[in-house]
Amino acid sequence: MAVKRDHVRPNGKLFVGFFLPTIAAPRCIQPAGLLVLVLLLFAVAGCSSIPRGMLAPVAVPPGTSRIDMLAVTTRSLSTEPAEMFNGDRGEGVSLSRIVVSIPPDREVGTIQWPQTVPGNPATDFVVASAEPMKREQVGAWFRSRSGKARRAFIYVHGFNTPFDRAVVRFAQLVQDTDADAAPILFSWPSRGKLLDYKRDFDNATYSRNDLAELLKIAASSPNVSEIVLLAHSMGSWVAVEAVKQFALTNGHVPAKFRNLILASPDLDVGIFRRQVEAMGRQHPEITIFVSQEDRALQLSRFIARAGTRLGAINAQADDYKSQLKNIKNVTVVDVTALRSGDGVNHSIYASSPKVVQLIGSRLISGELDTDAEATGVFSIGDRIGSAARLIVASPTLVLDAATPW
Repeated sequence: MAVKRDHVRPNGKLFVGFFLPTIAAPRCIQPAGLLVLVLLLFAVAGCSSIPRGMLAPVAVPPGTSRIDMLAVTTRSLSTEPAEMFNGDRGEGVSLSRIVVSIPPDREVGTIQWPQTVPGNPATDFVVASAEPMKREQVGAWFRSRSGKARRAFIYVHGFNTPFDRAVVRFAQLVQDTDADAAPILFSWPSRGKLLDYKRDFDNATYSRNDLAELLKIAASSPNVSEIVLLAHSMGSWVAVEAVKQFALTNGHVPAKFRNLILASPDLDVGIFRRQVEAMGRQHPEITIFVSQEDRALQLSRFIARAGTRLGAINAQADDYKSQLKNIKNVTVVDVTALRSGDGVNHSIYASSPKVVQLIGSRLISGELDTDAEATGVFSIGDRIGSAARLIVASPTLVLDAATPW
């Protein structure tokens, strides 16, 4: 069995020395509240010792799986070739073709991060090739990678995510969901620093027009028969804004745009409702993964001085029922009972084998029938006339033995 290195802890002394002097607690925060904040910072920064610069190509022997993805980014080119792109805004949109090698004998939901770059292909996720791509080459690449379904699987990463980590995370998702689709990473200029939340939000907003343009190109292409968009954390803001803009510009969302999946969305609930209303009646099926134990969204709420984020709601509470019940084609999957193993619970969508398989076999394939297949199905709002639905996931997430309400 491969050695797991998916949850790496930073050096505690360095962490305290770097972060604590930069935190000015608001006067309203009591000592106990400050302690909670510090603990959250420890947990959320737990992956900080993952090395930077993982994109230097290495020779890969036979026996590894390979994910051939298209990366579309609004980032600026890095001066370090092994990083490819940094956390600053680029002058336009850059395209790259990146092939990630995945080691054998690994468990679904895990990433074997290299301890030193570029990594060992026998035990680590490494890059086999990475090269710029011209726009006129995309059609041929898509036809070669999309499978029988001619499906485009687009992923938008979240806050505090350098480009190389976004590449590796997406490769893991593509491999574990077995999506039979052409994988397309949309990467906005996240700074990859925990305390750059406001800058990351501005950069995410800066990139929404470019994601909308990517959706337009995919929707108008005769090569594409179906679009699935998966967004995580702050990337959900970019994704929902882009779909809304696409709908407002073109008058509707095309039928080939089937699924919008929001994992731990860092979104205001009321703003999300208005965004979906602006999409019109023909918006895609929307699936939202939420957890009340998501520590990263608790920290996000504190930093932004905002209300509970959409990805952390108690979807059975009356307030959220009233805000979501009239939105058609929305399913909320409550994964509060599940754990990611790192104490943060912000990446359950990718680290829980059951949730990863749910995304792959049920959502991306378009086979999720919540009324007939989910464990513990509840209506949001009244039993009759409610459009949104809630699945309460047990720790085992058994999907095929439920009785509908």
